[in-house]
Amino acid sequence: MNVNVRQLAAETLEPLLRHQGSLNAVLPEAAARCPERDRGLLRQLCYGTMRDFQQLNIIANKLLKRPFKVADFDIRALLLVGIYQLRSLRVPAHAAINETVEAAHGLKKSWAASLINGVLRRYQRETEAIEEKVLESELGRQNHPEWFIRKVQNNWPDHWQKIIDGNNDSDAPLTLRVNKQQISREDFLQALADEEIDATATPLSPQGVTLEEACDVTILPGYDDGWFSVQDEAAQLSAELLDLQPGQRVLDACAAPGGKLGHILEQEAELSHVDAVELEKRRTDRVYDNLARLKLEANLYIADASKDDWWDKHAYDRILLDAPCSATGVIRRHPDIKYLRKGEDIAALADIQLSILQNLWQMLAPGGKLLYATCSIFPQENERLIKRFVTQQNDAEHIPLSADWGVSRPYGRQLFAIPNSHDGFYYALLTKAVD
Repeated sequence: MNVNVRQLAAETLEPLLRHQGSLNAVLPEAAARCPERDRGLLRQLCYGTMRDFQQLNIIANKLLKRPFKVADFDIRALLLVGIYQLRSLRVPAHAAINETVEAAHGLKKSWAASLINGVLRRYQRETEAIEEKVLESELGRQNHPEWFIRKVQNNWPDHWQKIIDGNNDSDAPLTLRVNKQQISREDFLQALADEEIDATATPLSPQGVTLEEACDVTILPGYDDGWFSVQDEAAQLSAELLDLQPGQRVLDACAAPGGKLGHILEQEAELSHVDAVELEKRRTDRVYDNLARLKLEANLYIADASKDDWWDKHAYDRILLDAPCSATGVIRRHPDIKYLRKGEDIAALADIQLSILQNLWQMLAPGGKLLYATCSIFPQENERLIKRFVTQQNDAEHIPLSADWGVSRPYGRQLFAIPNSHDGFYYALLTKAVD
């Protein structure tokens, strides 16, 4: 199968430039059309181009006489891919340029071949001067949209540069959560060592293991037997924070892809009843698959967590609300978020989060606990929202988290992405007063 990987990358990125879809949604289909030997390159081109989009766009604008029409966003994507590979990949320049030019013909826009060729060769000739121009603007230096830079500077004046730098980091580690119902962390680490796979125990999560090098996890020992799941260390903190006890009724709201749900079931084997809610039917297959591999069971409802038409009116002792959010704490893993997310999205997301929280609160038993979690770094979705809720809800009490991780806030704790460690995450624990 003769496939031009640059063409495939451009076709993959075009809908994103139109603010349609995401890499998670569109890349799997593209990878299926790509020879296996080239899938790593395809992923690198797509993720790298979106990670460096701000800088690449500045360069393209400096080298073009006029912007592309919307109908030619595939060529715009191709040009960005071409510049990215000249800047960041070890592919010989002549081969990278030739393949990118050829991709214009594959896109049935031969008129763009000479344009692509001219722009890339000019960049090659004037690299030093052009790169200096990129760094003249804050947009170029930080490699983030202006609204994001301003917001994070305002929200986190002492941490903003660390947050920005963490988002630009392309080396997010591969972390696993050991299923203690099947094997201990110590025995799993030994099983990895027996296969000469280097791994270390995570410092924050008692079930976490970080691999020294990423790999296909399906070849690791115990995959088919449910010994582990892929889950970032920050996300692994939820089950312990819930303080699960035998005999409890538990709800996991917004459950897909099922990582935290699996952890709840692993953490306490004697729970009396576990429900999970997921809005999108297409995502539930993965939840079922994950539970089956882990040899675990739960009741899964395809429903809206902001409504109660699925609820059986039996109160829960514990509720995990992993709220839909801006995902700004996981940008290094999903760099297209920098381009796709807009400043006005944050307020709209906060309204959704509050609506879900208010609805779930009626389902919590007196004396029960609700853990609110997001992978966002913006207080508007996190501590400010919890403050709003506690102020409005007379029977809601905030429980300060006594922990040695993250940044303590008036409500909850905030984690930021750390190189070779966990992602950005937020947790706040609430309890319902007993009459």
